[in-house]
Amino acid sequence: MHASTLVSASPKQTERISGRSLEEDVAAPWEALPYGQYVPALLDSYENVGGLNNSDSHNMPSKGAVGQICEELLQILFPGFHDEDALHHGLLVEVTSQRFSRVMLRLEDQVRKAVRIGDPKKPTGKTPPILRKFCQTLPGVRELLLTDVECAYDGDPSAVSREEIILSYPCIEAIAIQRCAHLLHKAGAPVIPRMMTEWAHSRTGIDIHPGASIGTHFFIDHGTGVVIGETCRIGNNVKIYHGVTLGARSIAKTETGQAIKGQKRHPNVEDSVTIYPNSTILGGETVLGANSTIGANVFLMHSVPPNSLVIYEEKNLTILDKTQKRVKAAPEFSI
Repeated sequence: MHASTLVSASPKQTERISGRSLEEDVAAPWEALPYGQYVPALLDSYENVGGLNNSDSHNMPSKGAVGQICEELLQILFPGFHDEDALHHGLLVEVTSQRFSRVMLRLEDQVRKAVRIGDPKKPTGKTPPILRKFCQTLPGVRELLLTDVECAYDGDPSAVSREEIILSYPCIEAIAIQRCAHLLHKAGAPVIPRMMTEWAHSRTGIDIHPGASIGTHFFIDHGTGVVIGETCRIGNNVKIYHGVTLGARSIAKTETGQAIKGQKRHPNVEDSVTIYPNSTILGGETVLGANSTIGANVFLMHSVPPNSLVIYEEKNLTILDKTQKRVKAAPEFSI
């Protein structure tokens, strides 16, 4: 029934009836529901505001299901670290087989739904090849993650053990999910890889697009506020601190104002580069040369050669005592 044919309920009809549960109230005819008088306007918006509805169509991928897939992938990648009970070696084959089968069936269902977005009748024949590629390359993710854990342990003086890093460092969780999502992205899975990295983003504060390519021994110290764009290419032995953005410059548009997609928009970071907190590096043609160090609060939109030290010089820093009397002007120094 169109919303305009509905009759608004009176305020008295929307009042809760004493002695009835909320479940009983919401099972009543819409006219008698609490706040039922507001339903017609909402239904009218379904008719008039397109692009936000998915009724009378196929099921969309589920954010909850994708989150569960991510949780189970972490259990598979780090057996025993994401379990409440100890995982005995004698049960490893059985537990891993069950977990992997379960997560792949869930993933198959979500990828199939994603493939059909925009066309419920679209064939889903490319789903099995996507999953086969993912299964074949997943063991390599564990090898990469081992280098990431080693890099974090070697690069952080506060780390007392590798177990501490796996259990408590947000970067390991974010990188693990991004590396899995990157495999699916390369295999051609739509939407699901981005949902996975956004799940990790919501938990860790680290936003890495699944399209970004990341080498071995990657460490994000602290991590909060890090953004790494889709077309970034990051080499080996790269260390990034919190607040760093590897982003795009203003996006090129067509004559009709549509953003041009598919271009290289984000920087490349070569081997053994360190980027200190709150620095912003922009542009698809920007390259940070190997063995370079980017100091804190630097803003860059052009390339730097290998072995560069890029710093921001803060001038005229003044130190005052508590009575606001000027004590001295500090010499210029670099951050």
